Amino acid sequence: MQPHAKYARIERERRFLLDRFPSTAKVLRIRHITDRYVDGTRLRLREQSDEGGSTVFKLTQKVPMRASGAQQGLITNMYVTKEEFGVLSQLSAQTLSKIRYSVPPFGIDAFEGTLEGLVLAEAEFDSPAAAAALTLPSFITREVTEDDRFTGGRLVHASRHDILAWLLEYEIAPALRETPTP
Repeated sequence: MQPHAKYARIERERRFLLDRFPSTAKVLRIRHITDRYVDGTRLRLREQSDEGGSTVFKLTQKVPMRASGAQQGLITNMYVTKEEFGVLSQLSAQTLSKIRYSVPPFGIDAFEGTLEGLVLAEAEFDSPAAAAALTLPSFITREVTEDDRFTGGRLVHASRHDILAWLLEYEIAPALRETPTP
């Protein structure tokens, strides 16, 4: 085992573009997420607030280590306090904001700001077999698991023009703003 892998776990996820938020989806939870991708590193600082609930702060390291299927790489998460978050958030970083709707087995992200109109669904798995066995619901438009442009680390650097062009490549128009409730 490589030294950096001692505390990391394998991240297996599949990502999908949606042309709109699924109107029939049963939303179980809504979270507001702000990610700060620390410049020059593989670190992400996350502030995650449950709608009407508590706020969680995390420091994450993602080490790309692609393999066939859904394996993205290694991921290590560490929870930090609000005060630690305040100190770490002073580091130079690029910011990405989204609302995550829990629609098991998916987290559906509706992006805000420059990325508004982009709607991605992702599902995480414990094994390659589980990832391969995922049955896709009708609201899935295109799978983009292999397209690194649709990872947070790349999206945070995307311009509005980039997003519109990338969606066009998949024959998708930006989604209209919708606000589902649980």
